[in-house]
Amino acid sequence: MTDRQGAWMRKAQRSLKAARTCLSDGDADVAASRAYYAMFYVVQALLEGEGLSFSSHSAVTGAFGREFAATDRVPRHLHRYLLDAFDTRNQADYDIAQQVAPELAHLQIERAEEFIRIGTELLTGQQPLGLHDS
Repeated sequence: MTDRQGAWMRKAQRSLKAARTCLSDGDADVAASRAYYAMFYVVQALLEGEGLSFSSHSAVTGAFGREFAATDRVPRHLHRYLLDAFDTRNQADYDIAQQVAPELAHLQIERAEEFIRIGTELLTGQQPLGLHDS
């Protein structure tokens, strides 16, 4: 793991911690948003290892799908999790009429935990659980 990748992963851990704190404080909107960013930062770390960097969330999400999910370097469902978390984050950050349900924020936190676990395994040279050599 490079220094930059480590920095992205530390940022992901801080976002996950903030998500947990916000949810426990009753702020599901901010919790869901921070959980998305935890996932996003893991993806940034992974793409960094490929020499890839993008300025938009959609470009990062697309590259993650192409480079990691479609090639089975990560479980494919992680790409769907990232897309769903992005939609939830948009609701949390921009929809003033409807708040994110606490249960949905909790689900996003669980998914962010999975992202961090798998990202750490990949970046430290361990094979992610659930994948096998082809």
